[in-house]
This record gives sequence, C-alpha cells and structure tokens, in this order.
Amino acid sequence: METMTATPHRAPLRLVSTKEMSRDEWLEARKQGIGASEAAAAIGISPYQSQLELWMIKTGRLAQTEEDPFQSPHAPMYWGNILEPIIAEHYTKLTGRKTRRVNAILQHPDKELHWMLANLDYSVVSDNTVQILECKTAGEYGAKLWKDGVPHYYQCQVQHQLAVTGKQTAEVAVLLCGQEFRVYRIERDDELIAQLIRMEREFWSYVESDTPPPADGSDSADQALRALYPRDTGETINLKNDPVLNEAFDGLIQVRDSLDTLNQEERSLKQFIQQSMEDHSRALFANGSVSWKRSKDSVSLNTSAALKANPSLLEQYPLQRPGSRRFLIKQTNEGAGS
Repeated sequence: METMTATPHRAPLRLVSTKEMSRDEWLEARKQGIGASEAAAAIGISPYQSQLELWMIKTGRLAQTEEDPFQSPHAPMYWGNILEPIIAEHYTKLTGRKTRRVNAILQHPDKELHWMLANLDYSVVSDNTVQILECKTAGEYGAKLWKDGVPHYYQCQVQHQLAVTGKQTAEVAVLLCGQEFRVYRIERDDELIAQLIRMEREFWSYVESDTPPPADGSDSADQALRALYPRDTGETINLKNDPVLNEAFDGLIQVRDSLDTLNQEERSLKQFIQQSMEDHSRALFANGSVSWKRSKDSVSLNTSAALKANPSLLEQYPLQRPGSRRFLIKQTNEGAGS
C-alpha cells in the first residue's frame, strides 16, 4: 500500500518591506488584500468592525482612521504597540524561544490567493515546535474575553497567518491587565483554513466588483452607511412591488412595536424598584443588586443666556455642525390597520 506524504507548504512572498515605511504607505499597501488582523472582519465575526466598514476602507471610500491609534496614548493599540517588545522579551525569558521581527507584509504564494496578506509580530527562530509569535495586551474589559482562552476573532487572525506563511504552529502571548502573563498555543487547522479562505474570497469579491456587502446591524455598519450615503437627493423611490423589502419594512414595524412594549415594561419594573428603595443608595436581591445614587454636581455654560446677553458671540465663534440623515418611519392607514 502506497504511503501518502503531506505536500510541503510554500514559503510566503514578501510583498513589501515595512522597515522604512510610513503609516500612510503601510495603510495603502494593505488595500491590496486582507491582512490577518482584518480576517475576522472580512468573514463577519469581528466585534469591532463590520464587513461594510472594511469594504469601504479597501475600496478607498473611508480612511482607516482619522487619528493614528499608535500615536494616541488614549488608544489601546498605542499601549499594545509600546508593550509588544516587552511581551516578546518576556516570552523568550519564559520559554527560551528566541524571536525576530518580520519587517514585511507577507503575501500568500498562491496567485489565486494573492489577496491574503499578513503582518507578523514576530517569527520564532530555530525552533521546530513553534514558528510564529503573536503579542497581545488586554485591559480590564478585554481580559474578560480571554477567560476561556484565545478569543475566536484572534484565533481567526492566527489561522490566517498560518495560511499565508505555510507554518504549522503559533503561540499567542498576552498580558492581561498589565500583570498576568499567559501563553496559548494554536496549531494549524487546515479544515478551518479552507473555510476561512472560502469566506474571505467571498468578501474580496465584493471589493473586486465594487459591490457593498450587506450591513449586519452593528454600530460599525451604521457608521459605514452614514459615510457611504451622507446626503439624500430629495427624490422618492417606489419599493411597493419589491416583496423582500416590503417584508423587511413590515418586520421592522413589528420589531419596533415589540421594543416599545418591552421598554414600557422595563420602565415600570425599574420605577417599582426605585419606589421601594425610597432614599436608599443600594438594594440587594437574591440574584444581584442595583444602585441609585446621585451624581456629582457640575457647572456648564448656559449658552442660551450667553447668546441672549451678547448675540455677537455667535458671529465671533461660529461652529458649524454637518447635518446627518434621519431614518423616520411612517405607516399608511392600510398598514397600520392590518
């Protein structure tokens, strides 16, 4: 009986060196494909970015960010970037495995998968068991997402890296709340990678055909739609004969009616508890607690009074706010009675 041997994976291509590259050049280069950190968004499982927002970035309709998060001390990515070499150094101290920076955007060697790109944090050198190191940080909120191991959207990122590089194993080193250090190993999963490629290819077809992917109900998709269609023409479109959109409209009415009922019930229950608490700050229950405390007093400018006393202030210090489109629903009598 003939023994089957696994086909060795080819080495990735070095699309471009990032050693002397500016951030703008790096962002422009990333438009050529889907990076590992974008894989979760591309297949629709990222909690931070929708497919629609990512599509707008890839097609040049939306800048990736107005402020460089790596330069803002208030952004989590800033501290993640600062702490990355420290995490890698501690990883080496803990495991004995040496690491090396990979100053390049890597590209999948298969021409049909040219859109699969990857930036690695570090490669692990001279080790047969692990080849890639991914460094992460998580604050108080983010640490909760690591209670069961590597979050699924980061696992997606690592499998994308393994697909591009052809490597077999990666480790994720994470610093939680600045004091707890963990290391997780992720093995290559070819079945998962095949699904990932299929779903990423579907997203990339939206980019190549310049067709927006469907919105997913997230805040990211909401902001993307506002940026994609910032102004209206004043014209009316007749969708009465479109069964799919009419079903969506009727469904939206039903959902909003249900929300109104639930919101009213929520307010009644809340007020019942508040009335029972009277002037107490906190109440304990068998399954939890609630607090009802007065916030600190604050002082703000009474702009209406200031403008009334000195109307010229508006001319001296004008602030123009761009208008935004409002989505309002109006039912016909026929629809309301049905």
